[in-house]
Amino acid sequence: MTDAVVICECFARDGLQHEPVFLPSEQKIALIDAFTAVGFRRIEATSYSNPKVVPAFADASEVLAGIRRKDGIFYKATCPNPRAVDRAVADSEAGYGPNEISLLVSATESHSERNLKSSRAAQWANVEAMVAAAQGRFRLIGTISVAFGCPFEGHVAAATVIADAARFAALGVRHVTLGDTTGLATPRTSKALFQAVAAAVPELTLIAHFHNTRGTGLANCVAAYEAGVRNFDSAFGGIGGHPAQLVYGGGFTGNVATEDLVNMFEAMGVPTGLDLTALIETAHRCEEVLGRQLHSMVARSGLGLVA
Repeated sequence: MTDAVVICECFARDGLQHEPVFLPSEQKIALIDAFTAVGFRRIEATSYSNPKVVPAFADASEVLAGIRRKDGIFYKATCPNPRAVDRAVADSEAGYGPNEISLLVSATESHSERNLKSSRAAQWANVEAMVAAAQGRFRLIGTISVAFGCPFEGHVAAATVIADAARFAALGVRHVTLGDTTGLATPRTSKALFQAVAAAVPELTLIAHFHNTRGTGLANCVAAYEAGVRNFDSAFGGIGGHPAQLVYGGGFTGNVATEDLVNMFEAMGVPTGLDLTALIETAHRCEEVLGRQLHSMVARSGLGLVA
């Protein structure tokens, strides 16, 4: 038996941001409750993005107020700016806020301007303000987008990603996600970058967030695991990517499919701690909610020979 992994289910946020149709709050709440029942220890529940820019999460507070929480589970909300953190604090004071928030930066200027409407310098100033505004209420997750390559600028130097990770650490952020935003990573670059960041900033818990744009998502997850990563992001059905209004990178942009990732790890003898029967039932439920067949292989074939 090898080391267990923690998988963060991202369907309700990174998945739904790409959907052109608004999913009613009660359906989001029911899905998040289903994710809790499957046994996920981290669930990306919503985003405090500006609803005029990303309307999918105009109901962030309503969703967080409606879910049935379980002790020991982190329910995350994405916060792109200080105003978003203020909303998280207000919901926390009202008794239904997230207990984990993610703070976003991009590894390149071009992606920062396109995705966050901010220069890297300005966004890092935002992050500093967000950490202060959080008042120690939440577990903080630093997220570095386009860490493995940028659709606008191409190659991203490992030194840039290491410097960003170290900057998060200096702010007291102890969990950092390396994001392969448009699926440019390979197993070789995945393993090398995670090893480099871990060596340079050993106090961090690193999280792997791969997109399956070019079909390398699962292979990259194995490479990250071999590099010592034990925390992974994925989304049922492999949906998601950048917001629907922001078209870049070309082609499919979705996440690694959760059910495929779980099947792979369990077949390798890597425990996920998840209810596998409920996992498959929930995968089909996600398809029913969106009204179409999603991108999972396991949803079609069933689970393989788990260890």
